[in-house]
Amino acid sequence: MKLDKKAIATSALALAGSLFAVGAQAANLQEGQAVWERLNCASCHGADAVKGVDPSYPTLAGQHADYLEHALTAYQRGARGLPASANVRNNAIMAAFATQLSKQDIQNVSAWLASLPSPLSVKK
Repeated sequence: MKLDKKAIATSALALAGSLFAVGAQAANLQEGQAVWERLNCASCHGADAVKGVDPSYPTLAGQHADYLEHALTAYQRGARGLPASANVRNNAIMAAFATQLSKQDIQNVSAWLASLPSPLSVKK
């Protein structure tokens, strides 16, 4: 019996994709909004997550969910005292909030923020 390498590769990719989908829970936008409200994120980042109380605070609405997830996880690492790097963010205020979040909370709030209308776009 001759093995079809292309068919094997396609099957392996399909299997890997289905295993990833089973392992990762879908984000819940309502729960994400609840996390935002529970931690009172609007007090710094603004009610619309666009205009923070300080112009140096980032616009969060419309940002890519995976970027926001990475950032919140990096703040959690920073709270553990790890040195600053691409995967660690040292900010005492954000670390205090991020350490309260579960992985699912991070996914939910990141997806909710990504779904919001935003001025973040590529201008043509």
